[in-house]
Amino acid sequence: MARVTLENIRKSFGNVEVIRDVSLDIDRGEFMVFVGPSGCGKSTMLRLISGLEDVTGGTIRIGGRDVTGVAPSRRRLAMVFQSYALFPHLDVAGNIGFGLSLARTPAGEIERRVRDVAERLGIADLLTRMPRQLSGGERQRVAIGRAIIRDPEVFLFDEPLSNLDAALRVRMRLEIARLHKALDGVTMIYVTHDQTEAMTLADRIAVINQGRIEQVGSPMELYHHPANTFVAGFIGAPAMNFLDGNVDDTGAVTFAGTTIMPAQPVSHRGSATIGVRPESLRLASTGEADFVARLDHIEPLGAETLLHFDTPLTVRLNEEVPASEGDTLGLVVDRTRIHVFPP
Repeated sequence: MARVTLENIRKSFGNVEVIRDVSLDIDRGEFMVFVGPSGCGKSTMLRLISGLEDVTGGTIRIGGRDVTGVAPSRRRLAMVFQSYALFPHLDVAGNIGFGLSLARTPAGEIERRVRDVAERLGIADLLTRMPRQLSGGERQRVAIGRAIIRDPEVFLFDEPLSNLDAALRVRMRLEIARLHKALDGVTMIYVTHDQTEAMTLADRIAVINQGRIEQVGSPMELYHHPANTFVAGFIGAPAMNFLDGNVDDTGAVTFAGTTIMPAQPVSHRGSATIGVRPESLRLASTGEADFVARLDHIEPLGAETLLHFDTPLTVRLNEEVPASEGDTLGLVVDRTRIHVFPP
């Protein structure tokens, strides 16, 4: 386990600045997830930590040691890439033990450690197979095994599940979470654009936008207390609803033609963006509606139903909907879940 510290990290490609003065502390044994849209700089951040890219400015420390100019092979890291990058001419055992072979580890020791890693990952019966004989999930386990066997201080994952189908992604997500616990809390840094992966895996999440960290916190901290509209819109699926509104001198919030007093005091006054999550709205009973809206589309998803209104608003319900597209319905807002974002 090792603490990873980024101090005022910058990275430019020519005149284009892609990482902009980022500072971050990642604790020993922490599972940190970098999340953000494509092109935000999260994979570049991971490559800077690994040493595959040189920093333009700033300092990187791993376990208290300045590794800013240290070669990747001497940083005690292991990286799992989006592509499996397996050697097609080596079987599973050869792929997992390749790093030990390069280090001229005795054959008996390699065999013992390969078997141990394969049993942890549930692929002990695949050791003699070639990569072409494996499924996508099995190949990804082999790639993870190749990283584990090096006994690194820090694991780096660069969107390792993006090539898998939806059901297999869920299974592999659980396996990575179990792996973190099984490895006695080794430090892990994980990059993804999938906020569901981030929410389910992370101890803390760093939300990245245009080379800057917008907010760092636990999954539920970011969900319940987003710092701005970018974080609020990125964390949570479906995304938070945003509406133009205003906060008067009493703290009452006006939006969508209704005025509501939030349960928590609002310090901001004046024009604002009002955020309401889809699950913080419900259909109104007779006479209790905060406002009405026309139903444009119904998405039945089995355990839940998403309603899309013309306001525009999305509402999530855990029940069947007694309505049809085109109906005008009353909606009620949860007073404890109203978010106010200043301009």
